[in-house]
Amino acid sequence: MTDLPKIFLTAEWRYLAMLNFAIEPEVLQPFVPAGTELDFWQGRTYVSVVGFLFLDTKVLGIPIPLHRNFEEVNLRFYVRHKGPEGWRRGVAFIKEIVPRFAITAVARWVYNENYVTHAMRHRIDREGLSLRENGKVRYEWKVQGRWNQMEVTTAGGPESMIPGSEAEFIAEHYWGYAAQKDGGCVEYRVEHPPWKVWRVADQTFDCDVETLYGQRFAPYLRKGPTSVFLAEGSEIIVRKGVRIEN
Repeated sequence: MTDLPKIFLTAEWRYLAMLNFAIEPEVLQPFVPAGTELDFWQGRTYVSVVGFLFLDTKVLGIPIPLHRNFEEVNLRFYVRHKGPEGWRRGVAFIKEIVPRFAITAVARWVYNENYVTHAMRHRIDREGLSLRENGKVRYEWKVQGRWNQMEVTTAGGPESMIPGSEAEFIAEHYWGYAAQKDGGCVEYRVEHPPWKVWRVADQTFDCDVETLYGQRFAPYLRKGPTSVFLAEGSEIIVRKGVRIEN
């Protein structure tokens, strides 16, 4: 691919806890950005609650004081768009939670992404720079005075994803799509190497779904996830968005 858009953001995404829920496509259809369509895996559509660490963040190459390291928890789903080289598999977001108002403002302004700001905290069982064996990873966010949380307990060590697996379908996306206020869509490229993942022995998801995401998502997010895993993450690049044709 030639003439890539300029780099907008660089960072590290680390310890991505992914809770994945099967959902009826009719629930997601109103959120599908123009020029994209829902992406299916073995006949099913999914949403994922993803918690992770944003580290060493730079916007246009500039580190912003007090905004380099923070948590994010998002609810996302999976779409695809036909590019010149074929199908581009990507993600679109229902809502993204961060702990800093400035991050929310920039994301809304640049991409029209639905960011919101809540108090957040995390706990990661580490030995030095590595996750402890059978360690826990927890992300928490405070909504209307109550702490919500997601937590995973790993089993074994990180392993490469199996080609064609559900984990690969969930984790391996290199495009993002954001619906615009005028009905259009912006596409942005995300670059990172393939990630290894940990299997998860136990998980907790305690969230006021109706308040945060709306009643339509409650029946699915309350059923419990169809799969859970933890991705190790890596350094990432997000390129500037480009408007796509419908």
